[in-house]
Amino acid sequence: MTAAIPTRTTPVSWTARIDSKVRTAPTDPASRFARVSRLRRPHRPQPEDREDRGSHGGRGGRGFRIAGADVSASISVFLIALPLSLGIALATGAPLQAGLVAAAVGGLVVGRLGGAPLQVSGPAAGLTVVTADLIQRFGWRTTCAITICAGLAQLGLAALRVARSALAVSPAIVHGMLAGIGVTIALAQLHIVLGGMPQSSAVDNVRGLPAQLANLHPGALSVSLLAIAVLLAWPRIPGRTGRIVRKIPGALAAVAIATALAALAGVSLERVDLPSWSSHALPSLPEGPVLGLLAAVLTVTLVGSVESLLSAVAVDKLASARKKPTVQVPRARLDRELAGQGAGNVVSGALGGLPITGVAVRSAANVAAGAVSRRSTMLHGLWVAIAALLLVPVLDLIPLAALAALVMVVGVQMVNLVHLRSVQRNREMLVYVVTLAAVVFTGVLEGVAIGIAVAVAVALHRLTRTRITVEVRDGIHRVRARGQLTFLAVPRLSRMLHQVPWDADCVVELDGSFMDHAAFEALHDWQTSHIAHGGTAEFTGRAGGRITEPAAESPSCCRPWTPWRNHQCAEHSLAQVHASQRSEQTDDAPSPGAPSTADQLAADPSVTTWSGAEKTAMCRTVSAGAACSPGVRQLTSGISSFQRNTAPLVRAELARLAREGQRPSQLFLTCADSRLVTSMITSSGPGDLFTVRNVGNLVPLPGADGADDSVAAAIEYAVDVLRVESITVCGHSGCGAMQALLSTPADTDGTPTPLRRWLRHGLPSVERMQSRQHPWARISGRMPADAVEQLCLTNVVQQLDNLRAHESVARRLAEGTLELHGMYFHVGEAQAYLLTDGVGAGGDYGGEEVFNRVAPTTLEESRA
Repeated sequence: MTAAIPTRTTPVSWTARIDSKVRTAPTDPASRFARVSRLRRPHRPQPEDREDRGSHGGRGGRGFRIAGADVSASISVFLIALPLSLGIALATGAPLQAGLVAAAVGGLVVGRLGGAPLQVSGPAAGLTVVTADLIQRFGWRTTCAITICAGLAQLGLAALRVARSALAVSPAIVHGMLAGIGVTIALAQLHIVLGGMPQSSAVDNVRGLPAQLANLHPGALSVSLLAIAVLLAWPRIPGRTGRIVRKIPGALAAVAIATALAALAGVSLERVDLPSWSSHALPSLPEGPVLGLLAAVLTVTLVGSVESLLSAVAVDKLASARKKPTVQVPRARLDRELAGQGAGNVVSGALGGLPITGVAVRSAANVAAGAVSRRSTMLHGLWVAIAALLLVPVLDLIPLAALAALVMVVGVQMVNLVHLRSVQRNREMLVYVVTLAAVVFTGVLEGVAIGIAVAVAVALHRLTRTRITVEVRDGIHRVRARGQLTFLAVPRLSRMLHQVPWDADCVVELDGSFMDHAAFEALHDWQTSHIAHGGTAEFTGRAGGRITEPAAESPSCCRPWTPWRNHQCAEHSLAQVHASQRSEQTDDAPSPGAPSTADQLAADPSVTTWSGAEKTAMCRTVSAGAACSPGVRQLTSGISSFQRNTAPLVRAELARLAREGQRPSQLFLTCADSRLVTSMITSSGPGDLFTVRNVGNLVPLPGADGADDSVAAAIEYAVDVLRVESITVCGHSGCGAMQALLSTPADTDGTPTPLRRWLRHGLPSVERMQSRQHPWARISGRMPADAVEQLCLTNVVQQLDNLRAHESVARRLAEGTLELHGMYFHVGEAQAYLLTDGVGAGGDYGGEEVFNRVAPTTLEESRA
């Protein structure tokens, strides 16, 4: 059935146009929704869908609610953060309590105020080298003051809303900076692992290694090696035992096992010594040269901000990619996240804590543990604070060598092989290596500045570097230009072009993404001159496709999926031709030399890109159908556009399908509404979908009164003959059939029309929506906009139930070879929603009928 569905929602009843005798009901969406609401109290969204509301109590005095997933995730992150915070404090030379203060503040303050709900903040390895250098130069109390100033600077940057500009830094610079910091950390902690003390710089640490190797401390080395072995082997424990023990983080397991064995063996080692909190050092007024202090604040601000923002973006990707739990977590608001980081650094510095930044390792663990809101981050901070106050005797048992080994492994892992491959693939290895080396030998701020300078130089070199060659093949001169064509390349380009003889055939292959005006003028002038002297000149791209200059007056070509009313490609020519025809019809006698309409069309510059055959076909159409209707003209123009633009691209695939027959993977059952273009919203091509369309995307039950065998036949053919693997029922917003079902009383008298008889198959959907025996279908995170949307969602679920009543579908479901899926497309938002993991082979909804938003994916994610 292909009847068009009206979509107006005016006070005039939709069914009143079918039968004027029908008593109509109000169709205002609010009144219909109110009428349905009286039948059944709507389901409210789950607490996790209202991530920020519960923390304020909400209306009606609801208290602070914490999901179980957040509690378990917070414990996992706490067990990772506790040893790492102590290890990073040890690596910087700060008081060990400073790491715990920073971890607690990062969880409680940044977790509450930040803009990335699932990001975990605290002391990070990325700031270890910077902080250690500040403590050596200015002392610990001044370093706390610098942390406060850096936090204020971050608050200022957040107020200026410049957070996203930090993402403009080349990834090669960021990865090189982190790798350089990792190398510096590893070299420093290696001395503690060997039983000594680190030097003031990476160069001094390398120079001091031979002497340290000659004076090993067996106890420290054995404890460190044990901690490293446990840390590396923990994720690789196989079988059921591995799945159980991996619930304990590897960092905690490594430190705990090394501490326990060192205590049992009675090894004499330096251990954690947490002094009384009453003697904890707090900040003092900064002392030192002003320029040095400003540089220190700038360094902490730059490194901390960039690392936090990049981590927030990475956490967004992790959260959107995970399958469970099926909770929509708000995307990171980077300016708010930067403000949260600034507030956290102000509080941490004031309380004598280390600088704070977003930590990718802990954030990834938070996402993997199933956290659904910012409460997991806040709880982790609470657990750290409790441990810092109550577990001091236990923490004092930890050997410093075990913490050093843990931090050394973290430093080595900062030289990420995945990042290396990405940098190599994008030809930025020089920037990466230079930044890494500069950070190791000169410092973080200087190293980043050097990396930026090298990145700019490489970009300029690539912009100005153009390789131009000339060769003769089969009597044709081929000029190849590789790279960007700017005014700097014009002298070489002109010299190469003038090596081509005047009367020769020449092909110029342009392989670049940019050409400035000077290069364009040089090519255009040479082409004009070369053709005037009897030669030929053709321009192609890298793939060999011909490049033609567009006509100056022709309108731009229509994009794919452009509605007919917005087509401009042939509109200009057809309008001129038909205007000329009307003018000729009003004249008594046309002039003898007047051109025909076909000649006018053929000579029109706006169709110069058409082939000769296409021009001829259109000319014949116009000449033969001078008085044709606008609908015919639109259809003809659309078909001609397909033959011109699309047919050459799909002809090979259609020829293959013609030879092999259709093998669709899905039966797609949707509404006949003209706004639903199935191949567009599914990005499918020829042979992918076996599509069945009818008014209201209805699936009549087998044997139902007035059942339509055409739908049942299509289902049987798709399931038994084509052997499709899945069936999708797709509803949409503003469905006219659903509006009619809501506005037509059940006891309507009069002669049933074909449309009324068909819509009776939708009555079970109305009954399901009004029933208390079924959960109310909804979109995740919000209530239905009105009764029409509610019925559209419920109808999808009901038609899936109807599908299971068909014998062929039931058999394939029992075999486990068929899946059913529900889909809802919001036309106004151009947004698709999928019914929660579905309705799979078994057809179990899991107690809820929730449609989740389908998020856009990157090219890499779609390939994964």
